[in-house]
Amino acid sequence: MLDLLAASEPAQLLPARSQMAFTLMFHIILVPLGVALPAIMLIAEHKGLKHRDRAALTLARRWSHVAGVTFAVGAVSGTVLSFEMGLLWPGLTGKYGDVFGLPFAIEGIAFFLEAILVAIYIYGWKRLTPWTHFKLGLPIPFVALVGAFSIIAANSWMNTPAGFTPGPDGWPTDIDPIAAIFNKALPWEFLHFACAAYMAAGFTVASVYAVGWLRGRRDRYHRLGFLIPFTVAAIVTPLQMVVGDLIAVWVFQEMPVKFAAMEVVTNSGTHQAEIFFGRYDSATNTVSGGLRIPDLNSILAGNSPDTYVQGLDAVAPADRPSNVNVVHWAFDIMVGIATLLMLFVIWFAWHYWRKREFPQSKLFLWLAASAGVLTYIAIEAGWIVTEVGRQPWIVYGFERTSSAVTGADGIWLSFAVVVVLYLLLAVGTVAVIRAMARRWRRADLGDFVDEAVPYGPRPEVEAAGSEKAPS
Repeated sequence: MLDLLAASEPAQLLPARSQMAFTLMFHIILVPLGVALPAIMLIAEHKGLKHRDRAALTLARRWSHVAGVTFAVGAVSGTVLSFEMGLLWPGLTGKYGDVFGLPFAIEGIAFFLEAILVAIYIYGWKRLTPWTHFKLGLPIPFVALVGAFSIIAANSWMNTPAGFTPGPDGWPTDIDPIAAIFNKALPWEFLHFACAAYMAAGFTVASVYAVGWLRGRRDRYHRLGFLIPFTVAAIVTPLQMVVGDLIAVWVFQEMPVKFAAMEVVTNSGTHQAEIFFGRYDSATNTVSGGLRIPDLNSILAGNSPDTYVQGLDAVAPADRPSNVNVVHWAFDIMVGIATLLMLFVIWFAWHYWRKREFPQSKLFLWLAASAGVLTYIAIEAGWIVTEVGRQPWIVYGFERTSSAVTGADGIWLSFAVVVVLYLLLAVGTVAVIRAMARRWRRADLGDFVDEAVPYGPRPEVEAAGSEKAPS
């Protein structure tokens, strides 16, 4: 942070980065639900239709409503991000827009297509034949992945720029947008984020029903509500561990400075120790404290303690990430949570394999209730590693962040306005979802009949405890 306040850097850099970080960290909360929740609700609907399971169909219908709400809120926060890209970083969009702009156009098409499909799916309950309704929902998860793919393509291009040649004046020439999309980092970042999205959505939805189970609501509705999303997350978690290890090795090979910050490697050489946490001092390029395991970092990077690992000393201080401690701690938090979730999944799988039931102990249920929050913390930490670890570059190796920021004044004011608006948006979203949950809970208790009510304007619940749905 102190580096950002250096006198040689534009005054707009710190507020611009702060505003961008805040809006990204807000928006990324909604993305996993938009990407993975449609698949989870379709699994529930398929189970409900195939086995005539009323509880599964109820879950699918209710999850589709939550997906609709979070999709709408994500559209708002995502639109703000699009404007911020142009307003806060004209040196990026103005100079390199022709190179990496195509993924944003693809994302726009995917967004509108997903909006139409989600609307048809929600409106189609009880208006379409059951299997027709299910089949119309099948494209939603794939369209959602296309949208995520396009955004990840743009971000991965910032890490491994491709599809252009710098001209004599520094501006891109020989532009190839397709090569820009399919840059070297794309497959790793996309796989990593897709797995994270399914983990976050699965564990988060399951955590709701784990809390219900802890409160004594031990019926089929809560059992399925836990098992379906938790199983999805449990299947993806081992895959994420493999992808995470591969992408770390890839970063070691392709982005050695970022890797040095992630692992807080100060001096280049072999036999590098793995350091958990600790505190990096940029003035002396040293680390104090933390837990050290000799040789482990070299072994993880190249399968041998003799593996040479480039340290932060290999580049000038001005070319190192702006805050090594933030990058290193975020990386350790992400890996630590992933390891904990992997052990948790092994516990679940072992118990379910032996008894065909998930563990009923309070420890397991409390961990299950916390798993969604933990996964989101890991996602935010991973995004910090990606973005802060790339600094001081906005386009790695080509364009510094400080040269791309706007020269306009008033960024702190716009940041304050965005914070207030997003907080109101967050409060409104939570209030709507809680109101939906209370309504469903009252329906489950028999206060009114919810099952036959079409998805249009609903009669007032409070008006009649014996209210019946229209036929």
